This record gives sequence, C-alpha cells and structure tokens, in this order.
Amino acid sequence: MSFEKELITRSGNVCELSGNTENLTTYLVAPAVGTNADEFIYIQQSLKDQLDGTTETVPNDWRCLNDSMWSEVPGVKVIAYRMLNNLKAEGWPADLIETMYLEDETLAWAKAGMEDEFAVKHIDSNGIVINSGDTVVLIKDLDVKGTSMVAKRGTSVRNVRLVHDNPELIEGKVNGQSIYILTQFVKK
Repeated sequence: MSFEKELITRSGNVCELSGNTENLTTYLVAPAVGTNADEFIYIQQSLKDQLDGTTETVPNDWRCLNDSMWSEVPGVKVIAYRMLNNLKAEGWPADLIETMYLEDETLAWAKAGMEDEFAVKHIDSNGIVINSGDTVVLIKDLDVKGTSMVAKRGTSVRNVRLVHDNPELIEGKVNGQSIYILTQFVKK
C-alpha cells in the first residue's frame, strides 16, 4: 500500500487506537474509498479483526477509546465514535459518547459507515456475522429435504448467499447442489 509509510510516520509506528506497537496493519475507514492516507488508520490486527467481524468484539479491548477519541486524526475519531455507540450497552461507553465532539463532516462520515440497527444480520452458531461470499462449515449432519442426500458435519460451504428477508437462512452449494441452510448449524 502506498500510504503505509505515511501512516507509520503519522502514528509514530504505534496503533492509533490502543498505542500498542505489535502486529500493526492499515485499516480503511468505510465508506471511504482509499484515495488518501487520511481515510486509513494504523491499527493492531486484533482490533481490526473485531472491526471486520472476523472475531467477536471484546469490550475491554476498546477501553483505549477513552484516550484515542481525542485524536486529531479524523479516521480515529470516526472509529472511536462507532465503537462507543456499538458498545453503549456496556455502560462506560455511554459516558464517553456524551463528552465526545466531532466536526459536522467527521460526524457525517462516522454515521455513514455505521450499520443500520434494524438491518437483517445473519449470525452463525458462535454469534459471528455471516456476509455474502463467506465460507462456512457445517457443525451437524443435515438431511437435505427433497433428496436422499445428507450434508455431513465439517463440510465447507463456499461463497454463501444471504436470504435477505430471513436472518436464519443462507444459501450455498453442497456436493454441487444448491441448498438452504439454517445459520444455527454453521460456523464461520
């Protein structure tokens, strides 16, 4: 990435959220398209994984937002705002949100990338969000209705499609046959 050196210089080679120095990577703050370094932040991999939804959110990992929400970097402020809103139920983030100030442009950016709380989310058996195109693994032998086929436990289902009006169903191919699968019987 052409902006990585600029991000390392800007951050002092530390995570712009937590201040940690190990296992750092760049993160594009959505819905930005990545045309300049201000649309990225330099972040530790474990926090990036939580932002991407590839690992479960650990609220205590985000206590660093108490300090980083005051950053001068707009992308850091955007992520702080979003995560504090996502973690409001924990109690402590609600107090921080009340004291946080964002310029109108930065606030619009933060709100533009937040998920709609009423949007249909497909959740696997471990509580991780399934996105269209993901690969999931069956956690149980499943009888496929209308056929004599049994989809075996441990079978990978690649490139799943979401059933948009039902958060409990996904569609994928097993042994070349397209089937609907209950999300409670898969893990990401």
